[in-house]
Parts: sequence; structure tokens; C-alpha cells
Amino acid sequence: MKFAPLAALLLTLNLCVGSARAVAAEVVDDSLPPPSSAAQKLYAAAKADLLQIRILVKSGRSQASVGSGFLVGTSRLVVTNYHVVSQLAISPETYVGEFSDTDGRSGPVELLAVDVLHDLAVVRITRAGSGFFNLPETSARLGQGQYLYSLGNPLDLGFAISEGAYNGVIKRSFYDQLLFTGPINAGMSGGPNVTADGTVVGVNVAKRRDGELVSFLVPARHAQELLRQVEQQKAPPADFKTVIGQQLLAHQQNLVSRLLDSPFSLKALGPYMVPVRESDQIRCWGYPNARTEGSFSDDGMACNMESAIYIAENQQTGHVNIHHRYLRAKTLDTLRFAALASSQFRERNLGGGRDTRLTAPRCTESFVRNGALPVRAVLCMRAYRKFAGLYDFTLLTATVDDPRASLQSRLDVNGVSFDNGMRVTRSFLSALSKGGQP
Repeated sequence: MKFAPLAALLLTLNLCVGSARAVAAEVVDDSLPPPSSAAQKLYAAAKADLLQIRILVKSGRSQASVGSGFLVGTSRLVVTNYHVVSQLAISPETYVGEFSDTDGRSGPVELLAVDVLHDLAVVRITRAGSGFFNLPETSARLGQGQYLYSLGNPLDLGFAISEGAYNGVIKRSFYDQLLFTGPINAGMSGGPNVTADGTVVGVNVAKRRDGELVSFLVPARHAQELLRQVEQQKAPPADFKTVIGQQLLAHQQNLVSRLLDSPFSLKALGPYMVPVRESDQIRCWGYPNARTEGSFSDDGMACNMESAIYIAENQQTGHVNIHHRYLRAKTLDTLRFAALASSQFRERNLGGGRDTRLTAPRCTESFVRNGALPVRAVLCMRAYRKFAGLYDFTLLTATVDDPRASLQSRLDVNGVSFDNGMRVTRSFLSALSKGGQP
């Protein structure tokens, strides 16, 4: 199961959950190195509490996706990733969960709690753990380069252990993750990552496709927090979509607060000043005109949030993208340049009404003036069908002050409330101005 491309990081990031469709294609490409003797001893001690979590289509009991999980202490509670059980959480009428262990035993799983923001879930099964995996009350102290071990069921081939090194906390994710320089392959999502003495330090979650042994872990403390929530609740939620929606609404409030805690930074692009935002979570890149010859020039810059919140296989949210393009005529006359600029402005894919995740876009268009700068602005909104109160906002703008030049900008803010979407788009639009170098 692939993580859909939505930002610079997401273009190359794989969630490590397998699927019935993907396993056959990936067997040749991914293999785990043979473990050390220390890893073999650790696996032998831990394997009784290591599980595979499968999501099946109720009709026909065909396999939809596979991941991993681990029993906590001597309880019947299992920690895994949210994205492993997302189909069960969102569409329980269609899917059912099942576990299997290293001895070949299997049985049903009951979903108890989810933490969408940290990609975690807790399920309950019909057997108890041996007590090997215990999550510490406080995070284990880790040193740079310290050896760690990830366990799981890679590519639906069988249970395995891989080893690598701890290399710090990732700051570019909206929520902290641990960098594990070791292999985590599809199907290992939700499996434990432990020290040599078996202390759980994290939960396998993802890897980079464009790097060698660049993998990510959810810190164990977030799993501990979710387990405490399970202890306090009288019964599992009747509708996990409501729970997910509430968590996403809380996230968007935090997202917008960080985005607007200070004015947008302004950078010169041609004769204009354009708003950008650079932070640990958002990275900006410029691209100069590549047309050494041609009838017009095209310079630009883009700022992308390098992480997103996973909802389902084909839907992520909670991210921000900014794009600016400065088009300028070289040999084109005014009429032809106007046609070019108009066609470029219309080439913005906003989606249609057949999307099962989002409603059709509702757009409004107007001409506004920021000081002396006249701007054509189109604001579009799409509502989430399954999560009330959440919207995707897109703001498209084009300057109309120069018949032979056009600044075209786009702001995408996904998974926000109506009020916060309006706040962000107004702040962005008001920041556009003229005052750069021609």
C-alpha cells in the first residue's frame, strides 16, 4: 500500500503496510539482511508476542492489507499503526480484522482506540501476551548510533527481525518521529522497535524510497498515552469516524495557529513580493527560468509541507502548499501573452464531484486590489464527506497590472475548518504586493 504523493517528502515516503495487490511485485526488490546473533536471540525471546494484523473484506474474506503488531505485557492489548487498521476504522461494515502469530494461531481483532495524528491504534485479541513487550513510563535514553531492532512480517513473507541504528528525532514532521537507519519493509508497519534488552522505543511506521535504510518510528510514549486512554474508556467508540474527525479538527487548529503565529515572509519574484512560509515543517524551493530561448520566461518558487496526516490509502490531509510563477513575455505580443497567461491560470486541477472523499469544489471569483496591485482571485472549497467541519481550501490568484507579465500564485490548505480556511487565504491574499526587482 503506497502513500499517495502530496508533498516533497510524501513523494518518496512509503508507509510500511503491505497489501494483497502489492506483495507479489515487491518480493524481488526488498529483502532483509541476515540478522546478527544478538538479533537472533532477541527474536527468539520476543516472537511469542509478535503478530501479523490482516484486514479482510467481509464478503469473501479476501485479504485487503497486512501489517504487524505486538502484545503489550500479559494483556490482550495489541499496539499497531492506525494506517494498518484504517479500513476497519472507517468502513467497519465492509472490513474485518484478523491476527496471526508466530505459532500459526489466528483469531479476530477488536478495534479499541486510534490516534490518527501519531498513526497508532490499539486492538484487542483473544490471547494474552507472555510479558516480553512492555512500554516504559518514560522514554528510553538513546545515544546517536545506538543499535535498535525492528520486528514484523515483511512483505507477508513471514516474521523477521532487522537491525539498524538510532539517529535522532525528525523535526520536519509535524509530530516527532525517530530516525532509524535500518530496513523497515512493507508489512512491518505497527511492529515494535526495541533496544537490545527488549525495551520498546518506537513503532515501525514508514521508510523513504529515495534513500538507503532511511526509516521512521513513532516514539513509544505516544503508544503509552493511547494505552492509558483505553484503560480509562468504558467501551470502544461506536463510530470511529467521529473520533477521527475530532482529532483532525484539533490538528487543524494547531496547524493554523503555527502557520499564522507570525506574518508570511515576503520574497521578491520579478517586480512582485510574494508570501512564503519556511519552518521545520515547510520547505521552500526556487526554480529559475529554464527557457534560454523562447517566447516567454517562467520563474517560480514552491513551499511544501513535508508531512501529512494519513486518513486512508487514497487520502491524506493537514498539509499546506504554496506555489508562485512569474510569467513574462519575451517576443509574444500582448494578445498572445494574454492567451498564454489565461491558459496557464486555467490549468489548475481542482477535482470533480465524483470523488467519494470530497464534495465537488464550490468556487467564487472576484477582482481585488491590494494597495496599488490589482489581482484576479478564485477561492474554492471542498467539504469532507465523512468528516463534518473539515474542508480543503484552494486560492488561485493572478496579477492583472501588466499586459506582458503575470504573477500567478496558488495556496492549498487541506483539512481545516471553514473559519480557519478563510483566515489563512485572507492573510495570504493580503500579503501579495508589488515592490521586487523587475
